Amino acid sequence: MEISFSYKVKEEIISKINSKPKADVCLMGMLTFCNSLSDKEIVFLTENKSVADFFQLNIKRICENENAVSVVEIPKKNDITLYNLSIASESDRLKLLEYFRMDSSRRLLPEDLPKEKFYPQLISGIFLACGSVNNPKKKYHLEFVMPTLELCNDVGQLIIEQFHILPKHTERKNSQIVYIKESENIIDLLMIMGATNSSFELMNMKIYKDMRNKINRAVNCDNANIEKSLKAAERQIEDIELIDKTIGLSSLPDNLQEIADLRYNNPDYNLKELGQALDPPISRSGANHRLAKLSEIAEDIRLKNQHL
Repeated sequence: MEISFSYKVKEEIISKINSKPKADVCLMGMLTFCNSLSDKEIVFLTENKSVADFFQLNIKRICENENAVSVVEIPKKNDITLYNLSIASESDRLKLLEYFRMDSSRRLLPEDLPKEKFYPQLISGIFLACGSVNNPKKKYHLEFVMPTLELCNDVGQLIIEQFHILPKHTERKNSQIVYIKESENIIDLLMIMGATNSSFELMNMKIYKDMRNKINRAVNCDNANIEKSLKAAERQIEDIELIDKTIGLSSLPDNLQEIADLRYNNPDYNLKELGQALDPPISRSGANHRLAKLSEIAEDIRLKNQHL
């Protein structure tokens, strides 16, 4: 199974939770956005083994019960396993709700939030529970899928006020989505959550994409200029051939004869190259001026032919 970018981000976040206070706040974020939260039922679903292990380990620690978490592994497509983690005992559920001062409303009210220094772990826990981020090779997109508009607003406000990142909101099916599309903001949020390597990976991908786009624009611009020059050269050669068939190139002043011969034999030369090939050399604008004179002579010939 190929590990997704989002999967790697969550593994990295887990690896940076290195103290009980951080683990508590992270778990608080996970429980707030778990699939079911009440004194009747607590259920947490995840496809990430590291996240499942973290949830199980810390629930056992807080409940002081090795059997606090019941785990059911559900096989899915593409070798993915869904981990269904539930708290079987009512006493353990009540202990958790009391420990985190939570109820089924799940609101992230100011009086219930941890100290500001632990806000990164809180947003990390929320991301582990209901967040995902796209592979930056494809597109820049990070989102949190919320069950209610109130929770959606709570998380959006937290991200704005604490991390100075402005997320957007949309509704998808029966879920409320807080999402971020700007690559710089996703990089910042990954860094805040402790996913430093993933943040650098996204940063490098952005640099690569920007450079590739810059090169593509330059190539497209060059191609457009080449095509424009070739079309101009075609028109100039048509003018020269018309002059030669009607009044003859020998009737032209020496400077126009010279540029006409040079252009006719070198259709791929740009104006600068044409000017440099003359003897003595002239500027790009000088070459353009002489070709414009040839064009005027050819137009006069065409007008006279129309009136014959």
